[in-house]
Amino acid sequence: MMLKLATQISRVLVGLLFVYSGFVKLVDPIGSQFKFEEYFSESVLNMEFLIPFALPFSILLIVAELALGIMLLVGYKPKLTVWSLFGLNLIFLFLTWYSYTYNKVTDCGCFGDAIKLTPKETFYKNVIFMVFIGVLLAGVKHIKPLISEKIASLTSLASILISLGIVYHVLNHLPIVDFRAYAIGNNIAEGMSYELHEEPPIHDFSIDTDEGDKLEEALTKDKVMLIFLYNFDKTEKEGLASISKAAKKAKENGYEIYVLTASYIEDLAATQKEFDLPYTFAFCDETALKTAIRANPGIMTIKKGVIAGKWNWVDVEDIDF
Repeated sequence: MMLKLATQISRVLVGLLFVYSGFVKLVDPIGSQFKFEEYFSESVLNMEFLIPFALPFSILLIVAELALGIMLLVGYKPKLTVWSLFGLNLIFLFLTWYSYTYNKVTDCGCFGDAIKLTPKETFYKNVIFMVFIGVLLAGVKHIKPLISEKIASLTSLASILISLGIVYHVLNHLPIVDFRAYAIGNNIAEGMSYELHEEPPIHDFSIDTDEGDKLEEALTKDKVMLIFLYNFDKTEKEGLASISKAAKKAKENGYEIYVLTASYIEDLAATQKEFDLPYTFAFCDETALKTAIRANPGIMTIKKGVIAGKWNWVDVEDIDF
């Protein structure tokens, strides 16, 4: 009787945790991609050969996490589900143990950008949930479909299909829910303030031109457009024509325009001419640019320091000047 009760409690707790954890990463899979690239880097796990596969790996893990949480809650294929959850949590346990022990990847991204945990907190969270999963393994026979096997299977399949649909949409546009400090409506100066935050959520962000950092000046203006090309070699070049058209309209409507990049461009004048971007190019930290917008290229508009809008290059026609 006690095992049956413990199993049902564990079922709800573990199921809800995995659904929540999967969802907050599902709405921003590129964030998980960047996190896996960090884990695979030379300074962490030294598995750089896996970096090109970081995005598909993150999508697979995110969809599996959310789907397994749903499967546990509805009671679909309990043995397969519980053992899969055990394996998945074992991976998380190793990664967070490694981060905690060696002080690598200080934010594992287990809850995306929605909840920030230290490596120590994340590791012990996974230890605790491994205990709950152990209870599920012991009491797996008590996990039954909530309504029927057919409904459980359809619900599980639907969760996978809907998850893949959300991933497809987000990868072609922008995150449908933005948990980062650069969300629309946020004030950049406030996000960088040490008076308001012990550790400001916005840092290393700059508009570093040949004439100095123009960020403070830009945050006072009514109309500023930032064009993001965080890594010029990886920029979707077909998007630059759309970006150029949007920039021209913005210029006609009185916007100050800066092109932010972390790349060194050998012949800047030729690049500006080739892609029709005759605007001020400025340097900014690559991680800051990747955090600010999940698009390369992408556009952000700012009004008096407040983020007014963000667009992937495929959506620039939606910009209302």
